[in-house]
Amino acid sequence: MSVALAVAVLAGLLSTLNLALTVGIVRRLREQAAQPASAPKPITVKVMAQPGDRPQPFTAVTTDGESVDQSLLTGGRTLVGFMANGCSSCEERRPEFIQFAQRFAGGRDRVLVTVVTNTEDVSAEVGMLAPVARVVLQDRPGTEVAAAFGVTGYPAFAVLDADGTVLTSGTSVQDLDLTPALVGL
Repeated sequence: MSVALAVAVLAGLLSTLNLALTVGIVRRLREQAAQPASAPKPITVKVMAQPGDRPQPFTAVTTDGESVDQSLLTGGRTLVGFMANGCSSCEERRPEFIQFAQRFAGGRDRVLVTVVTNTEDVSAEVGMLAPVARVVLQDRPGTEVAAAFGVTGYPAFAVLDADGTVLTSGTSVQDLDLTPALVGL
C-alpha cells in the first residue's frame, strides 16, 4: 500500500509542477503579446565586394575582343554585373539590369558584365547584354573578374565610383542605391 501512496504523491507533485510551468509560459506569452512588435531585421547576403571595398586587379577579354582590366573601373562611375548561365535568378533579373544599364551615365563604356558559363552556347545572353555593356565570358565561377570582386553568388551587381571603389552592391538592381546623384542618372 505504501508504494501506491508514494506513486500517488509523486504523480500529484508532477501535476503541480506541470501546472506551475504552464501558468508561467502563458504569463510570458501574454507579456510578449502586449509589447509592440519590432520590425524584423533585413537579411543581408554578401555575394560580392561591399561598399568601400576595391576590387583586386584583373584582366579579361570581352566578347568583342577588347582587353579590359581594373583601369576600366576608374575615370567615372561604373556599373558591374555578374550573372551565371543557366541561373534562374539571373534570368529573372537580367531585364531589370538591362533597363538600368541603358540609363546608366556613360553608356555601354561604363558598364561591365561578366557571364560565368560552362557551356558554349551563351549567344542569347551575350545578344541581350552586348548592346548595353562590355561582356566578359568566364568558364567557371571564381575566376578572373568574378574573383577580383569577391563574387560568391549570382546574380551580383555593383556601382563603383570614379576611383574604382564600390559605392553600392547587391543581388538585384533594387538593392543598388538608385539615387540619381549617386549613379549619375
